Amino acid sequence: MDAAKLEFLRGTLDVLILKALTWEARHGYAITSFIREQSDDALLLEEGTLYPALWRLESKGLVQSEWGLSENNRKAKFYRLTPRGRRQLQQETATWQAYASAVSKVLAASQPRRLTEEMG
Repeated sequence: MDAAKLEFLRGTLDVLILKALTWEARHGYAITSFIREQSDDALLLEEGTLYPALWRLESKGLVQSEWGLSENNRKAKFYRLTPRGRRQLQQETATWQAYASAVSKVLAASQPRRLTEEMG
């Protein structure tokens, strides 16, 4: 699938960022790399999209940030999940899994169900 044709559905970005922070604190580039790698290069996240989302998540108390040094010894802001962020991730993951399952059922349909089958 062409990565350029995929766009984030509303709310998707936040849950992907929270997931990227599940195991450790990460700086912005590491977050975008995680999302890109885990999606087999299908989801490419630009800085102009990432940082407003991180600020929004931080203002909601879902992530915390602190300055540190990156792998190449450069100053970087690292983000980590808060307990509230971890709970939000669990809730959002359940919602997305139910949504994906429902969409998959519709896309897998080989013929429409008859209204009488559903009512009876």
